[in-house]
Amino acid sequence: MMNLEKILIEKDINPTAMRLLVLDYFLKQDSAVSLFDLEKDFDHSDRTTLFRTLKVFERKGLLHSIKAGNNATSYALCTDDCSENHHLDSHLHFYCTSCKKTFCLPKTKIPKIQLPNYFRLKELNITAHGLCDKCSR
Repeated sequence: MMNLEKILIEKDINPTAMRLLVLDYFLKQDSAVSLFDLEKDFDHSDRTTLFRTLKVFERKGLLHSIKAGNNATSYALCTDDCSENHHLDSHLHFYCTSCKKTFCLPKTKIPKIQLPNYFRLKELNITAHGLCDKCSR
């Protein structure tokens, strides 16, 4: 099992008890998680603390945010290549219209976007909508 404290320290994140618990939670997920989902599973935790933990993880390159089809921002673990304020998560996200889960599909790469001269891309969000493998059976 990976050393949770080591993962946080490598990302320059102070390993508090809550941060260790949240990281452990994300490592066990098979889909992206919203703040609402996190609150349900951490029912005795403060919403503000959970939100701040998500934002620190995102800023430091441990999580990336996903704006899918459910009007809520979800979060998923980044690749090892992500760093502080620099995300390299160029992959497709899939939103299941049945179970309402959002999945990262890292093996499905997003094609290079050709922009006109002097346009600078800062963020690209592409989300496919449909039925996940469990819901389509």
